[in-house]
Amino acid sequence: MPIPLVNSVASWFLKKRFHQIELFLKYPNEVQEELLTSLLLRARSTEIGKKHDFASIKNYREFTERVPVTTYEEIQNDIERGRRGESNIFWPTPIKWFAKSSGTTNAKSKFIPVSTESLEGCHYAASKDLLCMYLNNNENAQLFTGKSLRLGGSKELYQENGTSYGDLSAILIDNMPFWAEYSSTPSNEISLMGDWEIKMQAIVNETIQENVTSLAGVPSWMLVLLNNVIETTGKGNLFDVWPNLEVYFHGGVSFDPYLEQYKKILPKNDFRYYEIYNASEGFFAIQDSNTSKELLLMLDYGIFYEFIPMDTYGSLDQRVIRLNEVEVGKNYAIVITTNAGLWRYKVGDTVRFTSTDPYRIKVTGRTKHHINVFGEELIIENAEAALRKVTHETNCEIVDYTAAPIFMEGKEKGAHEWIIEFKHPPKDFKSFSTKLDKALQEVNSDYEAKRFNNTTLNAPTIHCARKKLFYDWLKDKDKLGGQHKVPRLSNTRDYLEELLLLNKQ
Repeated sequence: MPIPLVNSVASWFLKKRFHQIELFLKYPNEVQEELLTSLLLRARSTEIGKKHDFASIKNYREFTERVPVTTYEEIQNDIERGRRGESNIFWPTPIKWFAKSSGTTNAKSKFIPVSTESLEGCHYAASKDLLCMYLNNNENAQLFTGKSLRLGGSKELYQENGTSYGDLSAILIDNMPFWAEYSSTPSNEISLMGDWEIKMQAIVNETIQENVTSLAGVPSWMLVLLNNVIETTGKGNLFDVWPNLEVYFHGGVSFDPYLEQYKKILPKNDFRYYEIYNASEGFFAIQDSNTSKELLLMLDYGIFYEFIPMDTYGSLDQRVIRLNEVEVGKNYAIVITTNAGLWRYKVGDTVRFTSTDPYRIKVTGRTKHHINVFGEELIIENAEAALRKVTHETNCEIVDYTAAPIFMEGKEKGAHEWIIEFKHPPKDFKSFSTKLDKALQEVNSDYEAKRFNNTTLNAPTIHCARKKLFYDWLKDKDKLGGQHKVPRLSNTRDYLEELLLLNKQ
């Protein structure tokens, strides 16, 4: 079949999905309620289903009264039993795969169950929907005339007691249909390499020979790869290597710090960027417009959503609410119940709703990755907004950063301490520091109040990191590539102290 015909047939097939999407757009809360009923029915004979008597749960209120909100640590023993081959613990069908996730740089790994239902009905379904929305918005798209360059943190799948565990991307690649492999590059063999630095050059060598029409991967690591492509080929920009490249599908970390660097190597005004929000626990939201960065919450992937308002999170007054109770502009922690056997599970991410008709969100950070030692409640969204403003004003570019508190000692007031690695540093570092402090006050009134007349917080201390500091730090932890992320903000000084020490070497 000629490639243009493949492109047309694929486009037609994917667009057929839209009547289902329109259903949850029109009846979002009804779709979610029906989904919860279905999940409870499916799992009523499991160990957890019998424990909480799922069979007799008639409504959401009874569900919340019987099933507690949980963290990974609270269900870890049951997951370990599942990894040893026991079945019917938290989901009726056998769990064959566990996605190994460490979040950021934590040494402790999590093993997130991936069922056949979640693999097909969530992760793969979302991949098709992403293409569906993109093609619907871009009638002249020619994605299928070439290949998608996918960049994952794939390592080999480790067999254990009849179950497998590994990076989520490895599980997806290992189980994906033939057509997906046909339309992707690099090959599975290269994608599943474990050594990041060897894999990087292998990807470059293979993909520069291909007609790449789209990119997919985490912005930080994709940027490293794309700069290597330009260096290897000696070309001026990526369109000299792949003239038919038209879109980059990205997720995992905020894209804002990287946008200007991408524009320099992708210098076409009509090049498109599409954001996704996925994790080992599931695929949650997709950008459904060419121009808006808001993400449409996908409500029919076998995931039932609940939310904890962050102004009550972790307190005695903590509230857990349904989708129909959320408000635009407020920050929430996500709680999910899934078709892989996670029941009222705290993902650890925070989102802000930008719309409730339909339900659209922006990812604002992590429940553990913020600074609130002095009541300033600085979240990643604040930090990214301030840095975006200041880098534009000072004509500099940032590679990576992290920040932590300077704790009060004696009569000395507290402060924030940052270490920032620049691709192009500001000409006046002192001015950059002053502007960043001011920008943070503009986007966060709590921070502004604590900084007023140095009431609680002194001006931040900012260090300029040496080249490749964050890369070397992640390499020391065997965390190069894939979903591994630098923790942007922390209430402790652990990460910062390690980086400051490494910065002197």
